[in-house]
Amino acid sequence: MKKFINSVDTLLNESLSGFAMAHADIVRFNEEPHFISRQAPTQSGKVALISGGGSGHEPLHSGFVGHGMLDAACPGQIFTSPTPNQMMAAAQAVENGGGVLFIVKNYAGDVMNFEMAAEMIDCSNATVFVNDDVSLPKNHSTGRRGVAGTLIVEKVVGAAAENGKDLAACKAIGERVNEATASMGVAMTSCTVPALGKPTFILNDDEIEMGVGIHGERGRETIPIKSATEIVEQLSTAIEEELKPKKNQPALLHINGFGATPLIELHLIYNLAAQFWQKRGVDIRRSLVGNYTTSLDMAGCSITLSLLDEDLLKLWDAPVHTAALRWGM
Repeated sequence: MKKFINSVDTLLNESLSGFAMAHADIVRFNEEPHFISRQAPTQSGKVALISGGGSGHEPLHSGFVGHGMLDAACPGQIFTSPTPNQMMAAAQAVENGGGVLFIVKNYAGDVMNFEMAAEMIDCSNATVFVNDDVSLPKNHSTGRRGVAGTLIVEKVVGAAAENGKDLAACKAIGERVNEATASMGVAMTSCTVPALGKPTFILNDDEIEMGVGIHGERGRETIPIKSATEIVEQLSTAIEEELKPKKNQPALLHINGFGATPLIELHLIYNLAAQFWQKRGVDIRRSLVGNYTTSLDMAGCSITLSLLDEDLLKLWDAPVHTAALRWGM
């Protein structure tokens, strides 16, 4: 294993310290317990948005703390859920009279710990669970996972909160976006968790893994490698069967890299996916291409389609200033 690393035990702390130093105009780092919060104060009565999860998915979630998105992010160790103490401390730091909305990816550890924190914090709070991964059936024992669609929920709800929407309205908007969003991913390689020191699974040179999550786990099937066009059609067909978009439906198309896929390939995937949807009459109004919800050094990508109406498009377009997303300011 070749990594820029001093120690597995200090990796997260050193990384978060560097992140906060690099973006000191936007965020601050609370070292014990770990959380990243906004540098600038927010308006009184604004709903505070808090998300988090295991590290290794950067820039999710810490990279989305700032104006127009999150007020705080709670990073756990790599692929390990943050603790309720982190979430409680973050809530105490950023709650400003409007209550707290937790945005939680649907993984058992994240759900359990955020629910514990929600029960213990002394302010109004609510939770949006993100479960956009259509590689798993709806009746899966633990439900569908939250993956790249989490970014879209955080951005749209973040704009709503910035515009003064109350806690109930922000929760309703988050659930609405989640219901209208579907994702599916494919991996060319696994990733290497530093504490493990080797890939979490092995693929032959002529194999790919369909339906992967973002924690280095296997997907729903290992298949022979196909052309980019065939891969995009398989991923997009699963999304289409889930969302069933109508003709002329406005949508956002997000191509997300898992950490080790170059942009030249991600833009090729975008081109193919956009053609897939345009042939079906979907109106691709917005796009986002890049490594946003990663899985350390995994080679692969996911496709996310989010069906948005004019009001939700305005929230997507609203000004945002974070380490990873910036426009309109």
